[in-house]
Formats: sequence, C-alpha cells, structure tokens
Amino acid sequence: MGKVLAVCTSEKKGTQKKPVQEIELRPEWGIVGDAHAGNWHRQVSLLAFEKIDEFRKKGAEVDFGAFGENIVCEGFDLKNLPVGTRFQVGDCLLELTQVGKACHSHCEIYKVMGDCIMPREGVFTIVLKGGKVKPGMEITMIPADPERPLTAAIITLSDRASEGVYEDKSGPAIRERLEEKGYQIIEQMVLPDGRPRLEMELMRLADQRQVNVIFTTGGTGFSVRDLTPEATKAVCDREVPGIGEALRNYSMEFTPHAMLSRQTAGIRKRTLIINLPGSPKACREDLEFLLGTIEHGIGILRGTATD
Repeated sequence: MGKVLAVCTSEKKGTQKKPVQEIELRPEWGIVGDAHAGNWHRQVSLLAFEKIDEFRKKGAEVDFGAFGENIVCEGFDLKNLPVGTRFQVGDCLLELTQVGKACHSHCEIYKVMGDCIMPREGVFTIVLKGGKVKPGMEITMIPADPERPLTAAIITLSDRASEGVYEDKSGPAIRERLEEKGYQIIEQMVLPDGRPRLEMELMRLADQRQVNVIFTTGGTGFSVRDLTPEATKAVCDREVPGIGEALRNYSMEFTPHAMLSRQTAGIRKRTLIINLPGSPKACREDLEFLLGTIEHGIGILRGTATD
C-alpha cells in the first residue's frame, strides 16, 4: 500500500510541472489539461518521494513537479516494478508501460546538480479507468497478470523505405502474423540501415518498455550497411545462435540463397531479439516455423514457464 503525496501538471510542454489540488484522469488520454496527455503510452508519470528526498539531501532545492512527474507517491520501488503492474487510486486504474526514459536534452536540474533522477527512477503509465486523484489518497499495487498477452515490437531496417522511396511490406507482414497469434504489438518502426539508431531502439524497447520479443527485418545480407546482426550482438547479454541456425536450415528448403543470410538472435535482460530476412515472403515463412517454439523460451524469460 502506498500514498499519493502530490499531483502536478503543466499546461505547456517544456515548462516545469506545478503541484495542484487534484487531477482528473481520462481513459486513453491521461490527465485532463496536462500538456503531455494524449493517446500514447506515457500518459501519467510517477516518481517515488523516497528518491526525491534522497536527491534533496545532496543539496538540491527541488519542488514537487520539478522532475516532470505527475504523481509523487511513497511506498513503492517504482523502477524495479515490471511493465504491466497496475495501480488502483480511488476509482482510477493505471497500468505501467515504461520504466525510465532517455534524456535527450539535459534539464535545468541536471545543469545545476550534474544529475537528474527522472530518467532512471521515473515510470510511465496509461489510464485504464478514470476519476480524480489528490494528495492523501491511498495507492494499491496490483501485480502484472502472468497470463497477459505476449508483447512484440517490429523494426524494419531499410535506407530506401525509411526515406519513403518504397513502401515497407515486411513490417506489416510480420505484424499481421503476430496479431493472428494473439501478440500485442507495442511499437512498429522503420529505420535506416546501420547500427547506432538500431542499437538505441533495441535497448530502449528491452530496458524501458520490457517488450517480450523484438523482431527485426532486413539488414542481414552482404551489403556494406547490412549491420543488423552486429547491432543485435552488441546490445545482447546472451546470444541464441540456434535460432539463426534453424532459420537458415529451414529456409534452405525454399532457396539455396538462404545460406547467405547472417541473421542471429539474442537476449537482452528479459527480451528476446530475433533477426528476420528483408523479404515479406521469407518473414512469413520464418514466423510460421518459429512461433510455436519460441513462446516456450519467452515464457521462461518472463517467468511463466520452466525449463
């Protein structure tokens, strides 16, 4: 059991949030009147008072809302909660969707103190049930449902598709098959070939969004900018070579060119990352072969299955 100590909003993006007497939460939107409300996965941010208090003891003079948090609460180690955890506050129900965030431009607190806690300690939620929240209300934490749908993200690697020269057809083909199997698609994107941006997105999706499985498509061939396997290996804690080996062996039934594929797979924390080919047809074939087996591995990673 925890407690709400402050609720904060800002009317414009880029301005500091200020404490208010109460906030109104709206499903699929967030906080009525807050600049960051919208139909996305970061509707309401939470930050633990214990972390703010530790920061203040270092000499920082910070008011509630200074880190961009909407709700200051006590009683929870927020950053160590899994995505899918829910919070009941009165009639309101929030669901955790992201832990921490990337800090692209340092805030004023960072410039003064050389540090800011929100990127590593703050969490983000969506509103499932609306209502009003004000300081003093109790918060009940509801553990993530172990039977919730598996989550996936899809990343297409292609210089030309990212520039709009041609339409990405592999990403939608992967999405269609996964949704048929009951996966919840958390994010889908098209990136240029190469490593830096791909590595950043793989780390973000695994660490902050805690996606169960990430499928990449493209960038597994011999071209100079085909670097998807290298990016995958760079961010993974453990490699899963059997998946790439099995896919090449299976694809050899359709074309001898399959031996030229350099696709691989690996694990970052609790997220499985799998490289698929760039061809929509090959993606469909590989998924048909893969999905029945990898769900057991994904279950082991998220603690719902055993060896």
